[in-house]
Amino acid sequence: MKRLQSLKAVLMGSALAMSLALPAAAQDKEFPWMDTSLSAAERADLVLAEMTAQEKMTLLFGHFGSPAPWLNARADVPGMNWTPPEEARNQSAGFVYGIERLGIPNQWLADAGLGVASQRGPNPFLRTALPSGVATAASWDRELSYKGGQMIGNEARLSGFNVLLAGAVNTNREPRAGRNFEYAGEDPLLAGVMVGEAIKGIQSNDIISTVKHFAHNFQETKRNSVNAKMADKAGRETELLAFELAIEIGDPGSVMCAYNRVNGDYSCESPYLLTEVLKEDWGYKGYVMSDWGATHSTVPAANAGLDQQSGFPFDRAPYFGQALVEAVENDHVSQARFDDMAHRVLWAMFDNGVFDNEIAAEPDEADIDFDAHADITRQAAEEGMVLLKNENGILPLTDEVKSILVVGGMADKGVISGGGASQVYSRSGDPANGMNYGMNSFPGPAVFYASSPVEQLKERLGAEITYMDGKDLKAAAKAAKEADVVLVFGTQWTGESVDFDLALDYDGDKLVQRMAKANKNTVVVLQTGAQVMMPWKDDVAGIVEAWYPGSEGGEAIARVLTGEVNPSGHLPMTFPKTLKQLPRPVIDSEPVGDAKWAQADYDIEGSAVGYRWFDKKGLEPLYPFGYGLSYTSFDYSNLTTDTADGVLSVSFTVTNTGEKPGADVPQIYVGPKAGGWDAPKRLAGWDKVTLAPGATQDVTVTVDDRILSTFDSGDKTWNRAAGDYTVYLSHSAMDVDEETSVTLDAKTLNVANQVVTSSAE
Repeated sequence: MKRLQSLKAVLMGSALAMSLALPAAAQDKEFPWMDTSLSAAERADLVLAEMTAQEKMTLLFGHFGSPAPWLNARADVPGMNWTPPEEARNQSAGFVYGIERLGIPNQWLADAGLGVASQRGPNPFLRTALPSGVATAASWDRELSYKGGQMIGNEARLSGFNVLLAGAVNTNREPRAGRNFEYAGEDPLLAGVMVGEAIKGIQSNDIISTVKHFAHNFQETKRNSVNAKMADKAGRETELLAFELAIEIGDPGSVMCAYNRVNGDYSCESPYLLTEVLKEDWGYKGYVMSDWGATHSTVPAANAGLDQQSGFPFDRAPYFGQALVEAVENDHVSQARFDDMAHRVLWAMFDNGVFDNEIAAEPDEADIDFDAHADITRQAAEEGMVLLKNENGILPLTDEVKSILVVGGMADKGVISGGGASQVYSRSGDPANGMNYGMNSFPGPAVFYASSPVEQLKERLGAEITYMDGKDLKAAAKAAKEADVVLVFGTQWTGESVDFDLALDYDGDKLVQRMAKANKNTVVVLQTGAQVMMPWKDDVAGIVEAWYPGSEGGEAIARVLTGEVNPSGHLPMTFPKTLKQLPRPVIDSEPVGDAKWAQADYDIEGSAVGYRWFDKKGLEPLYPFGYGLSYTSFDYSNLTTDTADGVLSVSFTVTNTGEKPGADVPQIYVGPKAGGWDAPKRLAGWDKVTLAPGATQDVTVTVDDRILSTFDSGDKTWNRAAGDYTVYLSHSAMDVDEETSVTLDAKTLNVANQVVTSSAE
């Protein structure tokens, strides 16, 4: 391959280079597609009619926005010397050229799941970091998820970006997956709703968000080739339902297809996923972009439904460059399909205000309200923390405690974050820079945020607080014996491209066990990407799951530990006791039979994911889905159901029966008494309720019929069986407070979630 001396000339052809070189005065021309009274589709039709083939191709080809010196070592691209487009933002994820003569704006892309992320390099963007996606999911707070997305979108716009690679909704089938921290847990309803709200918040800033990674991207081991074996029914009832809900709620401008294969086809070459499910069944109007390095062809990918190749040169060739134009000229890709690809990109840009509210030529970060955003990320961290154990009321910490030993986790310096493309760099700096915590190469080393739990605790408590790193176990144990309370900070750093075991880093489990043996008043504060084993669970007095708590995480942890904030998080996934409880005790990483690729068999559990699997198999987890304690107590009562117009709604009353104000997450589960589902029950709804001591609130939850149905792949319908169902009002998937029965009529919905037949009519 020739050295890439001129992106415009080599990748796009001289005609496009000329169009991009037109003077800015061309933008002063009045264009009929700038009439905002027209629909996004009408506006896209008008501009598409004026575009040349080269210009259409421009919208379908994305460039990596940063230098990539690592490419020089790649054997499949000899001689490559990548230089990003001059117009790309510094250390950004991507760039797509606009068409100046038609007034089509450039697309500036940033990774953005947890904040405006920056590629590694000497001058990263320094922005506000939200807690991990799983932490936000653990809050079970729709409004908070929207608010976090709105914050990210605001910082993105003021940083010069109008497309964000956010909206990570892959469900937690594999607890060891390195990217679980970016996602929203194991349940399709919870994940779809929470991610959908975040997408809606992002796009409220007149920018595009993706939803990703479509689909069945459950492990990082051999992620570029592993084949996810998944039956249509199981997929529709779990992972695909999560995507469907996120798209319905958030209306993302783009869907990002994944690295992995699905039933033999690459995700980005899957007609089933991209055309049949997404565009035909769900009627999705936006465009499909590839993940960086997930495009493998021109003709198969375009015909399958991929609309935009992203992040070249991560792929082996510019498949959607001049090769795409030639494929259209030779009728390997139809003109109609080519036009549809460009139309979808234009539609998303019009629909999300990218044309009408263009990014400033020179965005100024001084316009970002970092103080207000610090409050948002701190609140998200606090609401997502889960109190797992609180023996004898050891928490919250009060001034009655005279001495506290804090051990491990670099808690004197800051809080940890997950690694990979979602990495946000904080304005506070990285206090662990150069310490090579985690991995030396991508996705590491780990980045810490300078929000020290130790310093924040010192500001709030009169106790003598001492920090030790825990490397000298003997010395730490001696100090532990002399302290009133021991706080052990256990970390589990995870990141993109690698899967991890479920243990704490650097013999953290051994450290906890040693501290617990020395002092019965030991509390463990976990900063993990998702589930971990806890061989020391019965030996400690308290456990707080803080996840990756973001750039204000140290203060958030201190506020929860001292009772300034009452913990209200609930687990968005099941914590197993042992790997033997999982459908796959060993991660699938090898070909099976005649297969050329690693085969991950998700038909083992089908739609019985997470708590559903544990229910089905009668397994007792370490901690169940939905679990979470409080410093106060809540009582549920008055459980009733209603089936007006054939729609199930559930009502109940929540009362704060304790002495402290707090928030709770009452959960509704439903299951058919006659069976017929892959598991006994499913999460059907919830609410987050904040109450003063003694206060009461009535709650009504409306249940989506798809949750009550099974999917028929033959005629593509959701079918709710007539019969008796049990409705559970619960504190978690395993802690039922009250239950009742309801009789439901049969109902059939089509694949677009429209009622076809109902015996209630």
